[in-house]
Amino acid sequence: MKTLILIRHAKSDWGMLDDFDRTLTQRGTDDALLVAKEVTGEIPHNLTIWTSSARRASSTAEIMTAQWSRPIDEYRFDLYTFDWNRLTEVIKSADDSIENLCVFGHNEGITEFVNNFGDIYIDNVPTAGLVGIAFDTAHWQDISQGRIVRTLFPKTLR
Repeated sequence: MKTLILIRHAKSDWGMLDDFDRTLTQRGTDDALLVAKEVTGEIPHNLTIWTSSARRASSTAEIMTAQWSRPIDEYRFDLYTFDWNRLTEVIKSADDSIENLCVFGHNEGITEFVNNFGDIYIDNVPTAGLVGIAFDTAHWQDISQGRIVRTLFPKTLR
């Protein structure tokens, strides 16, 4: 069994010219903390955490992992993608010793991944949104149809 937690970066500031270096807005920071607090008791102890190295995703990851008292395992430039096929390649490259993987990334890739691998259609995974998917397989390379086991979006907590 493999479990994947996908988290879209929190709301970011569009005022910056360089997409990669966009910072979080105050609402983004607040929403990231709100979601992190809500799921703190659900986070598995053997969770591997990867984040896009883009500032808005890594900042979201840093806020949430601090709340969970967990380290970020990898800052990955290859997760700075909006393409679900590329996101799929990165996830499928995970070592099979990883049972529970959390990925902080970007849309449209996250929403399209969820809708291609999950069993529930989600119109849009919002900023700071979390979706957990369980896969009945021992190998990340073999993930296919999974079961959505958790969704959490900030607007349901505000």
